[in-house]
Formats: sequence, C-alpha cells, structure tokens
Amino acid sequence: MVDRPAASFRPGRRAVLTAAGSLLAAAFVPLPGRAATATAPRLAAIDWAMLETAIALGHMPLAACELIRYRADAVAPPIPDHVTDLGLRGAPNYELLQLTRPDLILSSPYYTRYEDRLRAIAPVLSLPFYLPGEPPLPHALDALEALAEAIGDPASGQAARARTEAELDVLTERLRPFADRPVCAVNLGDARHLRAFGHDSMFGNLLTRLGLQNAWSGATRFSFLAPVPIEELASLPEARLVIVGNIPPQAAHGLRRSVLWRALPPVAQGRVYRLGRINPFGGVPAGLRFAHLLADALQGGPTSIEAAG
Repeated sequence: MVDRPAASFRPGRRAVLTAAGSLLAAAFVPLPGRAATATAPRLAAIDWAMLETAIALGHMPLAACELIRYRADAVAPPIPDHVTDLGLRGAPNYELLQLTRPDLILSSPYYTRYEDRLRAIAPVLSLPFYLPGEPPLPHALDALEALAEAIGDPASGQAARARTEAELDVLTERLRPFADRPVCAVNLGDARHLRAFGHDSMFGNLLTRLGLQNAWSGATRFSFLAPVPIEELASLPEARLVIVGNIPPQAAHGLRRSVLWRALPPVAQGRVYRLGRINPFGGVPAGLRFAHLLADALQGGPTSIEAAG
C-alpha cells in the first residue's frame, strides 16, 4: 500500500451532503452524443474508499482503478469481472474512462490534481475520509448518505448507515469480554519495524467504536505511524497485539529468530492475534471487515507469526 498524504480540507457534514445533492442534476447531464441515463447511474471510481461506498449502497461502479491490487489487498467487498479496470489510481487511463461513459466519477481529495481532467469527462464527486487528527469512521458514514444523495437514491444511504450502526452494535457486544485490555493494531513490514494505527485511522477508530481501548495513543501521521521500531511494543506490556495483513516471509523468518520479539510481553504471554488483509484506507466495508475479523480472531484465541494469512 502506497502511503498517502492526508487531505487538508474538511467540509462539515451539512456541506458535504449539500454539495452531493447539487450533483443530482449535474451528474445526469449527458455528454454530447450520449443519451441521458434514466435508470441506475453509471459510476466510475478512482478512489477505493469511494468504490467501497458505492458498493455498500448497492450501486456497483462499471469501472474502477487498480482492481487486481484491490482484490489482493482489500479482498472485500468483491468486484465482478465485468467491471472495467482503469489502471493506476495515481495515473488512470483517461481514454478508457471516457469510453466507459460514466455519469459520475467518484474521487477523493487525494486526487485533486486530476480533477480538471476528470471533470472534462463527467461530473466528479470527491469526498474526504482521512484527515489529520480526525477519526475517519464518521466521514465514511457521512459518505454513504452524500453519495446516495448525489445519485438520487437517498434511501440507500440511510439504509446502509443504519445497517452499519446495527452491525457494529452487535460486534460491540461480542467484543465486550475483551475490553479488559488495550488492543494494539499493527502491520509488520520487516523483522524490525511496524506500522502502528492511531485514533485517526479506520482500525484505531473502530477499536474505540467497538468499546475497546486503542493501545497506541501516540501521535500519528497519515492515520498511522511508520516505521516504528518493534521494541516500542515493550512499552505496551498489557496490550493484545493484533497483526493486520500478511507478514512477509523474510520478516516472519527474522521474527522467529529474534530474541527481542520473543521477549515482548504480548508475544511472551501469548497475546498475539492475526487478521487477514484489509484496506487501511477504505470506507465502511473495510471498517466492517476489520471489525468482523477482529471479533473472530479475539474469540478464536491467540495465534503466532507462523500462522498463515
């Protein structure tokens, strides 16, 4: 995952919904030579969080960026084979995008520099999810309603938000027995460094929403702090250590031989848990995937770095 700079602009929830609503008319103005869309909108997604948001509403985009990598790194929600791959998020194929004839292009402040070219093809809806120092889950929930308003299906946004809150409430009850200890969610890149997720990451924010304490209370940058020396985990002796995503084979080999790793309290005392791959810069679906995998992992019991996944 390429580390992304945080957006600097943060509109309020009312402003986001108002801006989205203004696209109701603009999004369906046909380009020259194209018939107006009378049924479901033709969506194209540059940003993965916006892609996930559209899927959560029941509106699968007809085109999106980096689908091979999305299927490997984000895993869910699944993308059908018929969805057109537009190439890199940082360098989308504009010619192919125009051929897909979208009614609305879904972007984010990460791609502001491309907006003029995108708007020459179709209206653009750009919503913020990850902002410095701010928990992203409220933005992701707001995005459900904002996108739903923009495509003329506000009921889908309200329903998706209600389903999400209800699902998180159920998971909170499942996780109540594990509120006795803080949880530290990390990615492991090599045998000496990790990426720690703070309160302004989706993973850290979800820990709080699920009634758990995020053990990583230090400052973060772009929703996480990296690289963090592994020995920093010694300062969190009571934490449950949750490793998100695959551990590179070379890193796993180094950790198995590391006296320092084995001496860390969460490791020595058998409090290490493993989760599958999740998009750390995703929308509501990524957040729900994290919450479900976390509940399954904690209820299933500790594991080790040798475990697959």
